[in-house]
Amino acid sequence: MARAGLTPDRIVVAAADLADEAGFENVSLSALARHFGVRDASLYAHVRNLQDLRTRMALLAGAEMIDRIAAAVAGRAGKDALAAFAGAYREFALERPGRYAATQIRIDQSLVTGSPVLRRTAEITYGMLRAYGLEEPDLTDAVRLLRSTFHGYCALEAAGGFGAPRDVRASWDKAVDALHITLEHWPREDKDDHHD
Repeated sequence: MARAGLTPDRIVVAAADLADEAGFENVSLSALARHFGVRDASLYAHVRNLQDLRTRMALLAGAEMIDRIAAAVAGRAGKDALAAFAGAYREFALERPGRYAATQIRIDQSLVTGSPVLRRTAEITYGMLRAYGLEEPDLTDAVRLLRSTFHGYCALEAAGGFGAPRDVRASWDKAVDALHITLEHWPREDKDDHHD
């Protein structure tokens, strides 16, 4: 009976739920087969292997995360948009730890270029940063700064890595303020620097 309702989408959602409960690294095809009450081999009609499953989980989680971020930043610009983006990012990372871990894996480049989820993520992120007057290569550098800061903070917070009595949320807000100031005063390359 469980087998009749088995679809790739159901398997991926169940895997993402398991990742949130038990940790991304603990998701296996055997654990999912037990969840559905089927043999491991039954899953191979729907997903090729564990790597395929993880890629699908990453795309699912990425879509859920960018939906949350897009809703938060809608109609906002500048510091308000940055704070909304950061807040939605942090909430997702802390509330959905397994899904968040899935968004951090490296995905095959051929899938990246064709993915509407990743394209939408880039559009929303770069759109927010263009409000600061940034263009390439500064846009890519700024995206890397934000991602590194957000991910590092969330990883440390999730692991209980902040021991000082200072409120963790207050420090987060201060970090977002500092990022806003940095983006407003971005050290742009002077195109004339490369000429004699």
